[in-house]
Amino acid sequence: MAAFAMTPDFSSLRPVLDAFVARLEARLQRARAYVRGNQAYLLAQSRIWLGRLVFWSCGIAVGLAAVAFALLSDLAAETFAHATGRYPWLPFILTPLAGVGLLWLTREFFPGAQGSGIPQVIAEMKRPDEGPWRPLVSLRIAFGKIVIGVAAVGAGFSFGREGPTVQVGASLMAAVGRFMPATLRIHRAHLLVAGGAAGIAAAFNAPLAGIVFAIEELSRSIESRMSGVVITAIVLAGVIAQHFLGNDNYFGRVVVFGVSADLAYAILLCSLVTGVAGGIFARLLLTSAIGWQGRLADFRANQPYAFVLACGLLLAALGSASGGMTWGSGFAETRALLVGQADLPWYYGPAKFVATVLSYLSGLPGGIFAPSLAIGAGIGQDMQPLLSGHAFPTTIVVLCMVGFLAAATQAPITAFIIVMEMVDGYSLVIGLMATALVASAVSRLISRPLYSTLAEHMVRQQSPPGKE
Repeated sequence: MAAFAMTPDFSSLRPVLDAFVARLEARLQRARAYVRGNQAYLLAQSRIWLGRLVFWSCGIAVGLAAVAFALLSDLAAETFAHATGRYPWLPFILTPLAGVGLLWLTREFFPGAQGSGIPQVIAEMKRPDEGPWRPLVSLRIAFGKIVIGVAAVGAGFSFGREGPTVQVGASLMAAVGRFMPATLRIHRAHLLVAGGAAGIAAAFNAPLAGIVFAIEELSRSIESRMSGVVITAIVLAGVIAQHFLGNDNYFGRVVVFGVSADLAYAILLCSLVTGVAGGIFARLLLTSAIGWQGRLADFRANQPYAFVLACGLLLAALGSASGGMTWGSGFAETRALLVGQADLPWYYGPAKFVATVLSYLSGLPGGIFAPSLAIGAGIGQDMQPLLSGHAFPTTIVVLCMVGFLAAATQAPITAFIIVMEMVDGYSLVIGLMATALVASAVSRLISRPLYSTLAEHMVRQQSPPGKE
């Protein structure tokens, strides 16, 4: 009982506890004094990190938007192909009527969403500080770009999603600019570049292509110190895209490149042919938007819905005659050519060319990157008999893809980086670079640069009458 009556003696611990409490109070006092003395600095740092967090979150949002755009576009294209397989007459009703409805939605609710999206971003970067300006990037436009773009692909129009994703990414970045503290010193133009480049990187699942696209096409006047901001957005968007879409390349892994002593001849011929074809393609698109004259141009200006109805009927007829190959972005046909699982008819490239021009004439939101790659692949297949023994068939297809894309956009560095990353063509990098540069130079003899010229036209349209 005596053992249970004993109580522990903590008196010896009291000095230790008192000393610990005293040290803790002293540290708290020093912390309070530091906060009081550096309150302005700590507040500024917290605002900077909050701004960075907002910016990084937007980079992730761009990646998620690109993934959603890709999955919805693929689903729409597959649904349209399945429906037309069961009901061959469906495109003759759905494509023209959908074109009319989508054009009405675009003009009434989403002005500024027409076309590719890249010229809009370039034009928005030249927005004056004062004066009237109709926005070319906004959350409303981004929403319309995705919804109408997906619907257009699902109705049989020959569009891609890569260019529109640039406008979507720029719109998202511009929208979060208001939440970023001034201490970050990020100009609105920097946000547009970062968002657009992140969009192209996520759309193609090719981060390096996004960096090059930002430098070559978007940020010619942007200070080099902003490269870290651009790269951060690109990496975040690319990581999100790879998480949902996998680590595979856009068109898979192409392993049938090889080396030939006569490869230089193939490069020269492919670059010349695609340079001429891509230059004509760009010239047609520019003419349709700037300076198109004649009865057909007057018909489109005065009766836009009747014109898009006619375009829809022509697209339905062209797709029906080609077995459905000209509908959609052309991704499936291009992939089949690259992996050697298809032998498409000789007219696939020319038919896709016409289908893409018709789709662009309609005035609906949609890009030309993926269709341009498909046209180039079709040209490459047609050139294989001419270059037999000079290069492998897959090599010819890839060279013509990069050549036509470089000629159409006149952005050769972006073109060969995109194709190189998409097909894992690092062993052919010199050939891709040479083809892109030569094709782009040939295209310049035929047409002005597509995106920058369209952007200049959009800026002029924004100017008040008499000040152009």
